[in-house]
Amino acid sequence: MLFNSYEFIFVFLPITFFIYFYLNHKRLTEASKGFLVLSSLFFYSWWNITYLPIILVSMLFNYTIGNSLTKARRRNKHNFPRKSILIFSIIVNLLLLGYFKYMDFFIENINLVVDIKFDLLHLALPLAISFFTFQQIAYLVDSYRLETKEYDFLSYAIFVTFFPQLIAGPIVHHKEMMPQFENIRSKVINYANISMGIFIFSIGLFKKVTIADTFSIWATAGFDNATTLNLVEAWTTSLSYTFQLYFDFSGYTDMAIGLALLFNIKLPINFNSPYKATSIQVFWRRWHITLSRFLKDYIYIPLGGNRKGNFRTYNNLMTTFIVGGIWHGAGWTFVFWGFLHGLALVFHSAWSSLGFKLWTWLAWLITFNFINIAWIFFRAKEWDDAIKVLDSMFSLGNIVLHPMFQNKLSFLSTYGIEFGGMFANIQANKWAIVWLFIGFVLILFFKNSMEKINNFKPNYKTVLFTGVSFSYGVLLLNEASDFLYFNF
Repeated sequence: MLFNSYEFIFVFLPITFFIYFYLNHKRLTEASKGFLVLSSLFFYSWWNITYLPIILVSMLFNYTIGNSLTKARRRNKHNFPRKSILIFSIIVNLLLLGYFKYMDFFIENINLVVDIKFDLLHLALPLAISFFTFQQIAYLVDSYRLETKEYDFLSYAIFVTFFPQLIAGPIVHHKEMMPQFENIRSKVINYANISMGIFIFSIGLFKKVTIADTFSIWATAGFDNATTLNLVEAWTTSLSYTFQLYFDFSGYTDMAIGLALLFNIKLPINFNSPYKATSIQVFWRRWHITLSRFLKDYIYIPLGGNRKGNFRTYNNLMTTFIVGGIWHGAGWTFVFWGFLHGLALVFHSAWSSLGFKLWTWLAWLITFNFINIAWIFFRAKEWDDAIKVLDSMFSLGNIVLHPMFQNKLSFLSTYGIEFGGMFANIQANKWAIVWLFIGFVLILFFKNSMEKINNFKPNYKTVLFTGVSFSYGVLLLNEASDFLYFNF
């Protein structure tokens, strides 16, 4: 079930909302918890009910282990060291994730190395497995550190399955979620939260169905369909994906935050105008913030962070971002994307330590273009697809201009520049340039949705803005598409 679907907006959401608060109104707290868990599991099972046992087993296992680790004694009654229990539980979680997400990738590479043709398993990737696995690993580590308490199973199940953030995050932390569900104020309908929730949900819906899905047409055509690209088409392809990914994923996050507010739950911010960043370090403080937080708290810092000299710091950065790349997908393009970002952070750290600074506009230009180029490897299904786009972006031998320029610029033909179908290979037209211009204006000069919600006031302007955004989004629901991060 998609957030951007009729059945979710007009059936599932209102039914879940009213029954949940009705049960709370009747002081049936445990029943309301149970209903929200069942509703979230129904929401999860809508895509494929065969995924359901996986998340149930995962929750039961991690809940049991987590409660065991919260005991402050060095050893439990079975005389197992707590650290051994933690390591075992993390390995089990990673094996579950690895089996479904990476087994075919592993087999493919084994076949290449040993020249033996093992059959691929062609396993279906369980929805959201990367998100709920990382979320529960963080819970286990915090339990080992004695930063949790022995929650009842329903409270833990809500933490893991709460439907607004279940499928694609934000990756939430137990200490920022569980107390909210226990707060008595969260069990009463709050009309201020409802108005803010609908406001931010409408922005996210508009981002997804109007902006992201428009850019997806040219990104898909350039990466997946076109066999060759000219220079303009290549840049249009890469920039289209750069904008599509941001508006798609931040749109999902806005919708998740808005939905959670309907239930009086505040999810953490996941985006803060990342394409305004003037360095790669600032970018990762603004992009997918909850993933960055997880990688920092549970990988980078445990490896030693920046406490053991520059060489160790650089190694820790590279390791952390290669893990981040692998988390996103089973392919060498994801590994290389993570490597590129790790390398960029190492370079930035070394550059900063020397005290060098760039003009702000130049720092932004370099940062944005690096991010745009790195996204090519993130998006490409195969290495050759990435090279096709990247090579065309920097090849001066394949420039094609629109025929409207031919009269005044015909002398450029002597330099190999052609006049004709400037966007023929990606099925685009002049509107692609207009949309790219709009994309730059939105990311650079407009307040982001979190800034808008911080300054939110229910008045006729916000009502009109919400109504237009929601109505236009709903009108396009017949063309609804999956969110990109459902693949991860």
